[in-house]
Amino acid sequence: MPGSKGKRKSNFIPVFFIILGLLFLGFVIRTDYVLVKPGTAQDLREMVTVEGADRDDRGKFFLVTVAQQQASLWSLLYGYLHPYIEVQRLSNVIPPGMQEQEYHELLEQWMQESKNTAQVIALRRAGYNVEIISEGVVVAGFLENSPSRGILSKGDLITAVDGENTLLAGEVISAVQQRQVGDPVRLTVLRDSEKLELTVITVPHPDDPKLPALGVFISTLSWEPVLPIDVELATGEIAGPSAGLMFVLEILNQLQPGDLTSGHLIAGTGTIDINENVGPIGGGFQKVIAAERAEASYFLVPVENYEEAKTAVHQIELIPVKTLQEALDFLDSLAAAGGSSFQLDHDHEGRFVPAA
Repeated sequence: MPGSKGKRKSNFIPVFFIILGLLFLGFVIRTDYVLVKPGTAQDLREMVTVEGADRDDRGKFFLVTVAQQQASLWSLLYGYLHPYIEVQRLSNVIPPGMQEQEYHELLEQWMQESKNTAQVIALRRAGYNVEIISEGVVVAGFLENSPSRGILSKGDLITAVDGENTLLAGEVISAVQQRQVGDPVRLTVLRDSEKLELTVITVPHPDDPKLPALGVFISTLSWEPVLPIDVELATGEIAGPSAGLMFVLEILNQLQPGDLTSGHLIAGTGTIDINENVGPIGGGFQKVIAAERAEASYFLVPVENYEEAKTAVHQIELIPVKTLQEALDFLDSLAAAGGSSFQLDHDHEGRFVPAA
């Protein structure tokens, strides 16, 4: 009939724009989920500068990262379908009640603490006397369903765990994880200049039920080492605590005349505390992918992340470690064997996002 074609065309135009608008909204509407993706593998020689360093090495140590992005509707669907992307609830990444800017500031504090700790460990290993100046460990926020909520308060300074003085957040985390889930932990706390003795019963960590947790986010307040030589770690926008082990190895590599890598490309991850214990991290699967893309031969991984990391391996060899000494023993074995493969005998599982 006359005019029917024009009517169909006029009906088509608004439908087209509705569909276009819905597609656009799918890209801009943010969900309550976060995508965790493989990041980069960066040559630590380009980030670490040590006074009087020996930088003439054939191999390299790599710092590996993950990228986090709050998901839109369409990117959430993409994340569920992509084999290398992990989808997490936003509340498992940023604690309830904490603003995104506060969370990023906390990650930056963790990075600074990681760098400071690495400097202290490496220089002490090299025979230097390094003093630590610290104001204490501050409670920055609470995980969902935290057992500490109502006992601890945001801004509390934790100065001791079961009577043992703590200067650094890593010391608090290590002390808590020496216990079992359900054990009481006695904390010495300063609140508005008042000294308090408080007890919190540990609960399973939301990301690994085998690990005890207080359910708090903590950071070390205004601490720094007094260094006898200049050590600079230029990390740019990278944040978080998980590069501690690799910082130590790169600083040590520059402090000594030999080549700790024995000419290999070695990537790795892991927090490290002042007692040289290597701690678990998040995003182990994605970090292995980043290391393989950089063609690294070996990947140093905390024992708690070993099983997760194995699921990402195509070619790289995993070296699970619990301490700095185990990492150094592996590197010594490479030198002694002329670069042949070496595998520590560990079989652990689990993953952990840094929190006490």
